[in-house]
This record gives sequence, C-alpha cells and structure tokens, in this order.
Amino acid sequence: MSNTRPFGDTGMDITPLGFGTWVIAGPGWEYSWGATDDAESIAAIRHAVDSGLNWLDTAAAYGLGHAETLVGRALADLPEADRPYLFTKTGLIWEEGDDRSGPPRRIMRPEVIRAELESSLRRLRVDHIDLYQVHWPDTGAVFVYGGEGESLVQPTPLEEYWQLMADFKKEGKVRAIGLSNHSVAELDRAEAVAHVDAIQPPFSAINRSSAPEIAWAEQHSTGVIVYSPMHSGLLTGAFTADRELAADDWRSASPDFTTGLPANLALVDALRPIAARHGVTVAEVALAWVNSWPGITGAIVGARNAAQIDGWTGALTLELTPADLGEIATAITTTGAGTGPNRA
Repeated sequence: MSNTRPFGDTGMDITPLGFGTWVIAGPGWEYSWGATDDAESIAAIRHAVDSGLNWLDTAAAYGLGHAETLVGRALADLPEADRPYLFTKTGLIWEEGDDRSGPPRRIMRPEVIRAELESSLRRLRVDHIDLYQVHWPDTGAVFVYGGEGESLVQPTPLEEYWQLMADFKKEGKVRAIGLSNHSVAELDRAEAVAHVDAIQPPFSAINRSSAPEIAWAEQHSTGVIVYSPMHSGLLTGAFTADRELAADDWRSASPDFTTGLPANLALVDALRPIAARHGVTVAEVALAWVNSWPGITGAIVGARNAAQIDGWTGALTLELTPADLGEIATAITTTGAGTGPNRA
C-alpha cells in the first residue's frame, strides 16, 4: 500500500491521491465531459485500486447515477480486504419533470436525501458509505413538480440538513459525513450541530480560493480532500492552446479554457523544468504541490482510462523541495494565473 495520511479524526487513513469518477460519468447530462467507454472506465477504476489508491470519490449526480453504477460493477468481485473506501455526495437532484440535460437543483429536503442515500447504496452495492458528503449548499427556492403542476419550495436550512447527515451516521448508514463547496461561515454553522468530519473544496495551482476553508479544517481536525487539483486537465502538461473541446464538454464554455487560457498555460510551462529535475510529469508536480499545502489530506484525480492513471501516480510519493515551492509561488505571481494565495 502507498503511504497514507490520517483523514481528520475519521479513523480512516487514506492515500494522498484518490480516484475521481466525474470524468467517466458519460454523456447526456449538464456537466458531462463527453462520451466515454464503460469498459475502459471500469478498467480505470480497477487500475487505480491496483496502483495503490485506497479511496474513490463519486456522486449521485455524476451521469445521473451512472458513475456510482460503474463503481459498483468495478468493485463487485473484490475481496473485502482489497476494497477501497467509497466516498459519494448528495444534494444535486434531477426530479421528475426536470430537463435531464439541464442543470440539477440543489435540494437537501430530508425525504429526497433519504431516498438518494438508499439509491447510492444500491448502485454502489454496499451496506454503508465511508464518507457521505453534501455536494452544494441548498440555496434559494426551487420548483418541484407535483400532480397539480409546479409549486414553490423554500430551501432546507443548513442546520436541518446537517442534522440529517449526522442521523445517517448514527444509524450506521455512513461512517463519516462531509461538506463540499461550503464556506467558512457555513462550516461554523454545521460544526455547531455536529462535527464536520471532512470537507471537499476545489483547489489547484490555478484555483487557490479555498485556502480559508482548508485552514478552517486544519484547525478543527477535519479531513480535506480537494477536487480538480489538475484544474480539469489544464495542469496535466498535455493541454495546448489549439486544442478544440467538443461542444458537449462543459469546459468549452469555461473562462479558464478561453480568456484565461494563456496565463494558465504559462504557469504550466513554468512547472516543466521542475518536473524535468525530478524525472516526473507536469501532472505529478501539480498534484504534489496541492498535497504539500498544510491541511490537505488528499486530492481527487480522474482518468478516462487506465493508461492515463500511470501519468500521475508518481505524485503519491513525490516531495517538492522548498526551492521548488518557491519557484512555483513566483510563477503563480508572474503569470497571473488563477486566484488565491501563491503559498500557504
């Protein structure tokens, strides 16, 4: 097994990298990465586990359940001792009558989330989930469809839905509970109800805006797994200025891949000499930089196939020197890439 780190006070020790399933969730939904091959996706999940990663991150929203189904299929025949921890998320909902190709609703109504949990358990083929996370805060009123048409429903208060998550933990349905994409103020409110076992913010050398939430977690013995540590492929070292993204790839409309692309690629170029010195890939430098940030337990990394995984698993053991970190901090400042502090 690769080196592991204590995941807050959950009692789980996790590897610095975990496999993320957003990218393999397939087409036909709002945040799709385009067409995928299920056989390749299942092979990638198995290869990630064989490569030493001891946790997988998924969500009910990814492919509208398809990613969780693939995880369940991929791990079905693994002996219990060889199974990775399973982390999933709830709260992004497509209800009956919704446009399945449109954006999901941020819903944390108790009756909806209880049904979501049972569906995730069934798709993953498990009797409990190791980490169950709220995907986004329930913000603003939403419309739901009923027998008499649409009706206005007020958002569920954070305190109410976080108590529900704590109840799941007491019931043994989940081992730990977490919050993804929640602010420091929201984390304080949740902590007053029940301990926040883990958080999941976005974080990369380009997007450093979640530094305050990570600092909060470090102060509260809360585990931190970050998503998009390679900034949706920009920090792999393989993305080029002339690459054309498919129309059904959500990145094609993102400013980071359009107006912000020159600065982001300049930062990538600054990582290349560091990668060369260590004999690793640019992706591995980007991941090691994330995992050097105080308070971060691990980073979620996706791949479409098994071969892509081999391009970044070296980051499991790569340690950047103080000189490397200083060089990256200078590059962040000079290129103007992204937002947030250039070092902890």
